[in-house]
Parts: sequence; C-alpha cells; structure tokens
Amino acid sequence: MILPVFALYGKHLQGYSPLWVGLAIGAYGLTQAILQIPMGMASDKFGRRKIIVIGLLVFAIGSAVAASSDSVIGVVIGRALQGAGAIASAILALAADLSRDEKRPKVMAIIGVSIGTSFAIAMVVGPILASHWGLSGLFWLTAALAIVGIGVVQLAVPKVVSHAPKGDTMPAPKRLGKMLKDPQLIRLDLGIFLLHFLLTSIFVVMPAMLVKAGLPSDRHWELYFPIVVIAFFGMVPMIIIAEKKHMSRQMVQIALVIMLAALGSAWFLKHWLWGLILALLLFFVAFNFLEATLPALIARIAPAGDKGSAMGIYSSSQFLGAFFGGSLAGAMAEYANKQGVLLMAAVLVLLWLWMSRGMRHPSNLKSVSLNADHIVGREQQLASGLSALPGVLEVNVMADESAIYLKVNTQEFDLAKARDLLAEAG
Repeated sequence: MILPVFALYGKHLQGYSPLWVGLAIGAYGLTQAILQIPMGMASDKFGRRKIIVIGLLVFAIGSAVAASSDSVIGVVIGRALQGAGAIASAILALAADLSRDEKRPKVMAIIGVSIGTSFAIAMVVGPILASHWGLSGLFWLTAALAIVGIGVVQLAVPKVVSHAPKGDTMPAPKRLGKMLKDPQLIRLDLGIFLLHFLLTSIFVVMPAMLVKAGLPSDRHWELYFPIVVIAFFGMVPMIIIAEKKHMSRQMVQIALVIMLAALGSAWFLKHWLWGLILALLLFFVAFNFLEATLPALIARIAPAGDKGSAMGIYSSSQFLGAFFGGSLAGAMAEYANKQGVLLMAAVLVLLWLWMSRGMRHPSNLKSVSLNADHIVGREQQLASGLSALPGVLEVNVMADESAIYLKVNTQEFDLAKARDLLAEAG
C-alpha cells in the first residue's frame, strides 16, 4: 500500500527529498534481506509460531514508529523496523509442517497466489485510503493488520506436531556456498534482484510523473485497478506457453522485451497520460509473469534437499533488490534527474536480457521429500535402491533429518514405488 503513494503523500514530512523517498521505500528490503535467513533458522530452533508472532510484533512497532513520525528519517527507521519482522521463511516452513508431502507443492502455490493477490489489492487500495487518511493512516492500518495476523496465528492455525524435512524450507548455512556456484541459480537470483530493483525504482518517480501528466493523486487508484486486472490476465498465456512448450527462457526474454517497451513508453510519452498508462500496463504484465515464474524455476532447479537454501538466497536477493532500487533511484532523482531513473532501468533490463541467454528450461523436473525413520547406517542401501527407480535423477539421504530428498522426472517417476521401497527396507 505504501509503494504507490509515498512519493506523493510524504511531502509534508520534514527533510523530504527524492533521496529520502527512495530510502524509505527501500529500507524495508534491507532489513528483510539481512534477517530473512536468521529468522527462518530461529524458527527451526525456537518454534515457528513463536518467531512469527515476534516478527509480526516487530512489524507492528515499526508501523507505529512510521505513523507517528513527522520527519522522513523517522519513517525510514519505521520502515527498517517493519522489515526486521522478517517471517516469510518461517511462514513457509510452518505451511510445510502442516502439509503432507504430496500436497506441499499445492500449499506453496496457494501461498504464492495469495501474495500476488494481496499485492494487486494493495496497489488499488493504497491510493484510495491515502487520499482519506494520509500516509500515517496507512501505517496505522498496517500495524492493525499485523495484530490481526497475530490473532490468526494464535487462534486459527492448527497446532503442529510434525515437521517437514528441513531441506524443503530451511536454509542450511553449510550448503549456501554451493547454491552460489550454480550458474542457473545465480541467473535466477540476479533476476529477482533486478526485478524488485526495477519495481521500487519505478515507483520513486512514476507517481509524480502521473500527476504531472494530469492525473491527480487521489485518482491514481482508478488507473491501478484496471491495470492490475488486465496485467494479470495478460501474463496467464505467457505462463501457459512457458510450461506447455518448455519455453521458460524464451518467455522470460519476451517479458524483458515487454519491460523495455514499457520503459521506452514512459520515456518518450512522459507528457501524455495514456502513454504512461501504456507503460504501466506493459510493465506489470512483464512483472507479474517474472514474479510468478522465477521462484517456480528456483524450486525445480535446486538440488535435492537444498530447496530451502536456494529459496533463502533467492528471498534475500529479492529484498536487496528492493533496497538498492529505491535508494539509487532516490539518489538519481535528487542529484541528476527523474528521467535518468528510467534510463538506468532500461540499461539493467538489457543486462538481464544478455544474462538470460544461458537459461535452461527444467523440463519435467520436481523435488520430492520423503520422511524416513531408522535410516542411520543404511544410507547407501537406500540411495542405491531409490536411484534405480525410473525417473529418479538425484538422491540425497539425510540421516540427521530422517529425510530423503529426490530430484525426479515427473513423467517417469512413481511416488508409490518409492514409498513401497522404503516400507520394505524398514
């Protein structure tokens, strides 16, 4: 909700400047990036529910600090505190704990859809509420929503008695280095860094460009609503083609070309409102596709048993992108010019397009985790037996976690046969 309105409704704050606007937008991402992995690991040691509640309390405190501040520096501090409530990995781990192996991918997909839906709703609701309540009203609302979230966790979420295999959800510090050496994973990590860099940098300058082109700030929601809806339906065919035709790399490149077209429209048609509308529409079609596609590729490419580590680096890259995008765009808008932000964004998209040449489509690949007791001393036997099953490409037996991780070809692999083998061995 803050993203599309801060540059406009923060002007009353002491010390307001484009640089501080960028820092306020991006500060949330910095603390998220720093604390995401540690908070996830803490949830493994102290309990998911406890860490989630603490994170929501910290977020609520940060919201209150931002809402009560008369200076932009106070808002930046509040935003940094909000980000310190970094509970995304703990929430995913809790969801994994609550779900069976075969249902876990659907659960994670539903969470992903809910995140995308909330983002779309917030883009519309934020400008409406800001026009009535101001910026502080939005921050108080986020504090209230955090408290509601605590109630949901305490009252509506079932008590967990089992734990999902750690490799599915939790990063392992010893294996993080391995993730940073995989060229396919690196491309995706840099991709999500650049995607959120672009998102935050664009919204440092775009709200003011819309006002200058003739759209009052209290009517921005009228623009965001149809754009969000049309962009959602616009990216669906791209996802279908990428999956059905095994053309992930080509569709990512098409999305980047669409994003270049969006930035070009904003640059050349900046004085024409319909030109900026076209730019935003194209931008969000590409953004929505990439936001949905990149994490799915990470999950499929990550080595067996290391999905949690791969996703941990991915999430930190995402939030770092938000921080640097807001900060650098704010500095450029203050010390150079706002149009330079668009030029910087276009150069980064071209860089991303160049990097994408080496992408591979992970055809029919899937990670499968199996809980398995009493496997100490039988690791090699189980690994050999599972490796011989049709469709099994990689086996990782983790005796200390009582878990076995597989990378499989979904067209050939039969989960029932793997379970039968484990039952016979047990």
